[in-house]
Amino acid sequence: MTPPVKRLADWDGDRLERLAEAHGTPLYVMDHDRIRANYARFSEAFDFAHVMYAAKANTGRAVVRTLYDAGADIECAAAGELYRAIEAGVAPEDLQYTAVNPPAGDLDYAVDLWEDTPELTITAGAEMTLDRLEARGFDGRLALRVNPGIGTGHHEKVATGKDAKFGLPYEEVEAVAEAARERFDLVGLHAHVGSGVLSGDLDDHERALQRVADLAERVGDLEFVDLGGGFGVPYRPDEEPLDIEAAAEMVRRVTADLDATVALEPGRYLVADAGALVTRVNTIKETPETRVVGVDAGLTSMIRPAMFDSYHHIRNVTGGDREPVESSVGGPLCTSADVFCTDRPIPRPEADDLLAIGNVGAYGINLASQFHSQPRPGEVAIEGDNERVTRRRETFEDLTRLEDEASGAE
Repeated sequence: MTPPVKRLADWDGDRLERLAEAHGTPLYVMDHDRIRANYARFSEAFDFAHVMYAAKANTGRAVVRTLYDAGADIECAAAGELYRAIEAGVAPEDLQYTAVNPPAGDLDYAVDLWEDTPELTITAGAEMTLDRLEARGFDGRLALRVNPGIGTGHHEKVATGKDAKFGLPYEEVEAVAEAARERFDLVGLHAHVGSGVLSGDLDDHERALQRVADLAERVGDLEFVDLGGGFGVPYRPDEEPLDIEAAAEMVRRVTADLDATVALEPGRYLVADAGALVTRVNTIKETPETRVVGVDAGLTSMIRPAMFDSYHHIRNVTGGDREPVESSVGGPLCTSADVFCTDRPIPRPEADDLLAIGNVGAYGINLASQFHSQPRPGEVAIEGDNERVTRRRETFEDLTRLEDEASGAE
């Protein structure tokens, strides 16, 4: 069994430098052997559950295909994710659609897909969504999303279990379920409590899941109870990884009395530590406050530090044996949010050094943008000794391509 986490120090520095020279920076590198190992570890621990991959963590075609080939079905939170999964070669009957305030076009696409693939399950978290589905002729496999009123995870913005945006109010679910059975084929309940759950969060996570399990027993006659995902990985080098066996034992205990299949949707746990972002130092500036290290990646490449104040370990691949100096690493964008760390000890970076940012396989490339007209990074997959480009780097021409197509420019 592979180690429970791939630390940034475990990446082959010579290989990262070679890939950066060959493909430029900023560059995402995804270790698909690691993705498969993470899935194998998770599915072995949760051998009593139906495991799906939460595609929102990383919808890259190569990533989705690797997990599907490894045995995971795919859970999609938007119609675009359904489309991407199908484009990756996923059979529609192996998809589940979990809608959150779905736009009309999303519901149209999902219902059209269901008409050809009645095995598709659609999850709804609001009574109005049920009405909108019925108006489109949908009467198929339905799951209801529950808001358990308890959220867990690494940041309040991902503690979805207590956010009114997500799911039906706990006290209303039984009545909604009874009425839904007259209109749809009610097959499941769904809940997602939060994201980034580590061993210290398991008690809170258990309380939330217990509420869902208790509710499922009262609703009764269900094919499955989907307890979402949320299992986390350590972002700091001294942080302990999740005890996956303890997490599995907790879920097994909570669901022991359920007469329904337990479903889980890991995302981050499967792909986060399989990704590294390599970036080149272009500017060194000594100031009275700090040592500024400018790099060619920015929040357009990886926004998690700016959005969630997230910690991502940074390694000096080129000069790892130098004495550490407190450094503030930031990108080329005109905002104070465009920083990856502030006053962090890093082996003294110099111009042209290659830095690597760890644990970017989840919510990294998916959240990349063209703010400041920055072309989005490329991506390379590594598998054993093999390497292949799975996402080409955008060019300046790509920045205006949709506008050019709209205006008929050649």
